[in-house]
Formats: sequence, structure tokens, C-alpha cells
Amino acid sequence: MKDYSKYFAPSLKDARKRLSKETQNLQYQIDEKLIGIGNDKTYIIKTYGCQGNLADSEKIAGIMDVLGFTEVDTEEEADVIILNTCAIRDNAEKRVFGELGRLKGLKVFDPNKLFVVCGCMPQEEGTVNKIKDQYNQVDIVFGTHNIHKLPEYLNEAYLYKERILEVFSYEGDIVENIPQKRAHEYSAWVNIMYGCDEFCTYCIVPYTRGKERSRRPQDIIDEIKELAREGYKEVTLLGQNVNAYGKDFTDINYTFANLLSDLQKTDIERIRFTTSHPRDLDDETIKVMATGKNIMPHLHLPVQSGSNRILKAMNRKYTKESYLEKIQKLRSLIPDISITTDIIVGFPGETEEDFLETLRLVEEANFEGAFTFIFSPREGTPASKFSDETPLAEKKDRLLRLNKIVNEGYARGNKRFVSDVVKVLVTSVSNKNDKVLSGYTPHFKLVNFEGSKDLIGKIVDVKVEKAYTWHLKGVIV
Repeated sequence: MKDYSKYFAPSLKDARKRLSKETQNLQYQIDEKLIGIGNDKTYIIKTYGCQGNLADSEKIAGIMDVLGFTEVDTEEEADVIILNTCAIRDNAEKRVFGELGRLKGLKVFDPNKLFVVCGCMPQEEGTVNKIKDQYNQVDIVFGTHNIHKLPEYLNEAYLYKERILEVFSYEGDIVENIPQKRAHEYSAWVNIMYGCDEFCTYCIVPYTRGKERSRRPQDIIDEIKELAREGYKEVTLLGQNVNAYGKDFTDINYTFANLLSDLQKTDIERIRFTTSHPRDLDDETIKVMATGKNIMPHLHLPVQSGSNRILKAMNRKYTKESYLEKIQKLRSLIPDISITTDIIVGFPGETEEDFLETLRLVEEANFEGAFTFIFSPREGTPASKFSDETPLAEKKDRLLRLNKIVNEGYARGNKRFVSDVVKVLVTSVSNKNDKVLSGYTPHFKLVNFEGSKDLIGKIVDVKVEKAYTWHLKGVIV
């Protein structure tokens, strides 16, 4: 057995490095001798964090199914409990540690249960050491770069009854053809790239996800063509910074705009993408978006702050003026586009005037929604060492004031569709009324309406009768 204990510790110092080595594109192939190790065994995956984590969990589930495991709904009936974790904010980590404490009793009752912690949290030095030293119930720990090695880890955990901790500080290669058990039958996540090279001073992602590395265009196109053949209606292209797609290619000149243009030629009916970095949103991408077709008229474009001083401290590499200029270009070419954003309040050194500049930008940009957060220091990032003298009560007050304006934008964005007939991709049945269906418009507006369950997964015409802050209400035409 390999001595995994020698390999467990990631290094933030090493994770900062951007190696010049060419990214390898590998084809996943499971060891046939391992197929069946999960026969008569069960598993559950609990996912925390962003769409990238959700996509990773679909791959983990795909691997588990190939190995013979059966997915179940509760931790009590699972032989393997997998926590796929997020490190973007402190609250996310606290939730995971709380879960580990809550679930510890299951291990006492059944010592043969395997606990697995994977994803972004293990990529942090302090966190993985805490898991190693304080959470003995965890049997397997791995990071974001070695999902494809899960069969090996499970097999050795069962054979040798030893803890397995293996986290790489360097970027992984791109591994194609990992089996994927998709959560939905009509809407799919599709990774187009991995990692991030932006190094915003508050963000741990460049350390946990590694350098920017793009999948080959044809692999993406083939995956989406296959999804269309299987009946999928919508794909969401994923990357920490999708606008940087293709910049790492050394043998071809192929950008995100080129990819969008090629994907317009496929039979998939709806294309969305996230997340976009304002600095890398170029005119070519905006022009392709403006042609419409199967590219949806919604863009999530995180601004984080409206103060140039704070944006510089964040290392965002743009100004509020350049950001608003791109908003103006988007609206000039796509007049009905819905734009949403991310905003951090209480960043170290943020003054009341800095915050007021953010409020002014929110009003000028006319956002139709935002994810808003109080700054959360992440160990190992530069901003975690910045002087921060603003009282928490003041930060909370700023968040409330910001959310008031953001919520007005939500409501205003919804009201413009009253009396319109919109095309809704039906996604679910209401938890409160099984006669009420929910789905999303091209502008990513949530619509509730009465209808039959057999409409789930279809795109239907709905006339909007009423707008609320968070959703629309309508009737099928």
C-alpha cells in the first residue's frame, strides 16, 4: 500500500506557483479490477459551494455508480458518506465541521462506514491539518485535482483499513471521460476550464483550484452535442473565469467568443455561462452574445465594489468606470439583457464613502439581482492580513442598506415582464402545492404557474400575470 500520510499536506506557498508545464489532457479509464467493489454498498454525497462543486459531485456519483455503489438519501443508510466541500467563506467551512461532529456518532455505531472529505477545504493547509488531527472519523481526504483517483482510495481504504490523505498543491491535468451522473435530465453543467489566475486578494480559489487550464474545444462541443442528442434543453458552461477560456492554449488561437459561436451551431436550445470576470469580458464575446440564438440574455458579472480604491485593494484589475462602460456596451447591443452581480461589503479599509460609491454603482448599473456578502477573511490570502477596523455592526448595517437597493432591482427586473408571454424551462414542482410548477425564463427569472408534472423538462409558453420581488406568477398559454 502507498504511504498516503506522506502526501497529505498541501502547501499554500506551492499553490501560489504557476508552473510553465503544459497541461496534459488524459482519458479517464477505471481499473476493471475495481469494478464491483461497491456491490451491495451504498453512498450519499453532500455538496457545499458553487456550481463547480455540483459538477464535481456529479462526477463523484458517476464513479461511485460504476464501482457498483448505490446512492441513498440518508447518512444512516449510507456505507460511504462523502462531503464535497467549499472554502470560499468561513461559514461554509463551519457548516462542514459541524456536519462532521454531528455525524461522528454514526461511525461509533458502525465503524465500517467510510467518511470522505474532498473538494476545496482539503486544499487549505490549516484546514486539512485540522481534519487530520481532530476528526479521526474521516477515512479519506482528497482535493480538487484528483477526483479520478477515488476508486483507488476506496479500494485501499477497504483493503488496509488505513486513513488515506492525498492532496496535491499543484494543478491537476485535465481528465476527460470521467463518468458523470447528472442531477437533472434536462439541464446540465459543462466544465469548459478549471482554475483561476486572477488572485483577487480576498479569494482562496486560485490556491484551491490551481492555474487556469482550458478543455480542448472539440471535447466541449462533443459533450454538448451528446447532451442535445440525449434530450437536454440547457447547458451552463462553468469556469472560475469563463472569459479567460482559451488564453492558455499555445497551439491554437481560440477564445471564449469562438467557443460560444461554435456552440450556437449545436442543437442545444439554451446556453448559459458562469462566472465572468469583468476584466476579461471582451467586445468579441459581447458581439456573439448579441446575436442571441441559443445564448440566453442573462449575464452574471461580479463587480464586488463600486470604489476604485477598494477595487485596487481587491486586485480586481478594473475600475468602476471600465465596468460601467462594459455594462453600457452590453445594453447597447442586447437592450433587454438581465445583469446580476456579486458585491462584498466591509472589505478591510472600506469607508462610508467607499460604500456609498458602491450604492451609486448599483443604481447606475441597474442590476436585476445580486449575491451580497460581508467580507470573510480566508487564511493564506493577502486580505486576511489587511487592517480591518470597521465594527461588525456597521458592516451588517451596510449589508442591509445594500440589500434594500438590490431587492428593488430584483422587483423592477421582474415587473418588466408582466403581461409578456415568456418561454419557461420547467424544472420542478412546488413543495407547497403539487399543482404548481416552477421554471426559468431566458432572462433567468423564476416563474410559478399551475400545470401537469409531465411538463417538467419541457419549454412552455407562460403569460406573466404578476411580478413579485423573487419570482413571477403566470398561466400557461
